[in-house]
Amino acid sequence: MNTDSAFQREGLSISEACAMAGIGRTKVYEAIATGSLKARKCGKRTLILRDDLRRFLASLPSAA
Repeated sequence: MNTDSAFQREGLSISEACAMAGIGRTKVYEAIATGSLKARKCGKRTLILRDDLRRFLASLPSAA
């Protein structure tokens, strides 16, 4: 992995998306299944674009 701060991959693995969002794999897969989080496939890999993850998090309801 490149440690250069100017380099950020746009496609995140499920594990990376979970770590960035602070949610578990089950919730990420549920969001993908319901269509609230867009995922893409590259061969066998499932990738989530950073912008799609941000949109998903922004769409979550506010805490009361």
